[in-house]
This record gives sequence, C-alpha cells and structure tokens, in this order.
Amino acid sequence: MFDNIYKDKKVLVTGNSGFKGSWLTLWLLSLGAKVSGVSLDPPSKPSMFEELSIAEKISHHEIDIRDLELLKKIVKDESPDFIFHLAAQSLVSKSFKNPFETISTNILGVSNVLESLKYLDNDCVAVIITSDKCYNNVEWSWGYRENDQLGGKDIYSGSKAAAEIVFNSYYHSFFADNGHNNIRIASARAGNVIGGGDWAKDRIVPDCIRAWNSNEIVDIRNPNSTRPWQHVLEPLSGYLCLGQKLSCNKNINGKSFNFGPSSKYNHTVENLLIDLSSFWKFKDLSEVYRIIEKNDFIESELLKLNCDKSLIQLGWLPTLDYDNLIDFTGSWYYNFYNDRSNIIELTIGQIKQYEQFAIESSISWAK
Repeated sequence: MFDNIYKDKKVLVTGNSGFKGSWLTLWLLSLGAKVSGVSLDPPSKPSMFEELSIAEKISHHEIDIRDLELLKKIVKDESPDFIFHLAAQSLVSKSFKNPFETISTNILGVSNVLESLKYLDNDCVAVIITSDKCYNNVEWSWGYRENDQLGGKDIYSGSKAAAEIVFNSYYHSFFADNGHNNIRIASARAGNVIGGGDWAKDRIVPDCIRAWNSNEIVDIRNPNSTRPWQHVLEPLSGYLCLGQKLSCNKNINGKSFNFGPSSKYNHTVENLLIDLSSFWKFKDLSEVYRIIEKNDFIESELLKLNCDKSLIQLGWLPTLDYDNLIDFTGSWYYNFYNDRSNIIELTIGQIKQYEQFAIESSISWAK
C-alpha cells in the first residue's frame, strides 16, 4: 500500500484522538509506521480513541495545538518524516457558541504546525487538512475546484478559509525556495465524512446512533439537504496518497487537493437515515426520525467538490460505492452496541477490506 512509503517511518498526527485522527492512526500503524500523536482529550464519550486503546499503541502527547513553544519542542524531539495535521474545532454548531475558540484553534493551530516545521533539520512532508467548507459556497450545482474562491458565511467556514490562506502564505514565505528545502507541504480538503466511531454532537449520523440506541426518535432539520456522503477511509486514503506523492514529487509542493466521492453518490439526509436505520430493523419510519422547524445556525443545502485534480495529479479515486458506505458505517455501530469485544478486529478488518476493494479497482495507491 502506498508503495510502502510509511513502513518504519516516523509519522506525527495532530488531532489523533478525534474521529478521523483515530482511524488514520490505526491505518498508519497497520502500514508499519511509528506513530506519535498530539491532541487534547478525546472530544466525545464514548470515543474511538479510547475504545480502541490507541494511546497504548503510540507516543501520545496531550497538549493544546495553540501552545506554540510546546508544539515546537514535540515536533523537534519527534523529528517526524511525515505530519498529518487534523487538530481542529470541527463542528459548525459549536462555532456559533464559541467563535473565538474556533478561530484560535483552526487558524493558530495551522500556523503553529507550519511554524514548527521551520525548526526541523530532517526531511519532512506535511499534509495540512482543512475542510470542503473553506470554499465560498454560493449553492451552485457543480463541484468546487481548488482555485475557486475561499470564504464562509459562518465562523467555522471562515476559519477554514483563513487556515488555507495561512497555509499558502507560509508556503510562499518559507517553503517554496526560501531556505527550507527539506520541508514539503500540501493542503487537503474534504467533508461530509461518516463512519463508525464518530460520536460528535450535532452531526447527523452520531445523533441518529445515539437516539436509536436509546429507543428515541431523532430530530432532523433539513431532510432534503443533499450531501456527497463518503466513508472516513475515503479522504484518509487521499491524505495518505498525497503524502506519498508529495514525498517524491516536488512539483505538487504547496498545492491544495480535494477529496470527495463521485457526484452520483449524492443522497439526501432522509435517504441516508432510512438506509442506515435498516440495521436497527424499525417497523415504521415514524420510529426513525421526525422533522423539526428549528434551526439555530446557517446550513448549506448543497456543497460538493470537483476532485479531477486529485485524479490527474495523484491518481486518486474514491473506492466505495454508496451501498458499501452504508454497510461499513451501519455494521460498525451495530457491532459496537451489541458486541464491542471485537471492535478493534472489526475496525482493522474494514481497513483491510477497503484496501482490497482499492486493489480490485486498480487504484494507484493500492500497491
């Protein structure tokens, strides 16, 4: 996988206690990487990070990404070959309640990682993960390209757009041709990620899982909102592919890449809920969800990405179809709440199955 580029390499993951960070850490370990992590406490209870005992498998540093001096020391001490920066305040709803925390975490966090890279003597590849919400969403029906306008009508989106601007500024100021030729950086944008192990508040799938496992009906705001849903392993394969290519191709240094599903897999919130609920065998849809009018924050009706650049320059393609997405997600949660004793084996098994699907589809990174 990934030309064995991560085997025996030192890889630092920020935000490793989060949903995506936990999956990425486990995947890197399965690829033979020596993983270290930087994060705060897990952001939810339960948490995938704790349920899979990930802290016991890596060198884990519990710090705030906004602490520059401590982060610089950790990065210097670990001297990683790769960094994947995922640490962030990742909830739109929380950005309305705590705008300054969102701004400081998402903008200073990126700045601190990039600043820390300046003090490394070894070669290092850094993938800076932001969000599809970094684009100025004007609700058009085609996908946003990497050179489309950045922006945001809410604090979370604005913070991600700003993080991309900081990334671009650091690249041209320090990492293009300005004395730090040992460092290569790129940014990655993805969104609408679902999968087992996410328990964040105000996300549609975790909200449903919590409600259904308490025999409650879930409240939804916009059943007809369309999203290009993708399993968490899809963008993670993109990040890993980007790290692989960046390590051997200086021509993509400083560039940004989108990672998303095929547009034919766009489904409404209602479709997603109906399909996932099949694992719980409800007798009637009235037991699954109810529609409420209240909406406390701005929410886009449509946002999708154009991923042609990732295909052409990286050879990356999404792997799972919609049925696989539902099966991976629903079966993970159902097993967790009914027999969590094998949850580590199930998670690793899904990673291996995903890799096998990629091999069968002749996707370039699956070698």
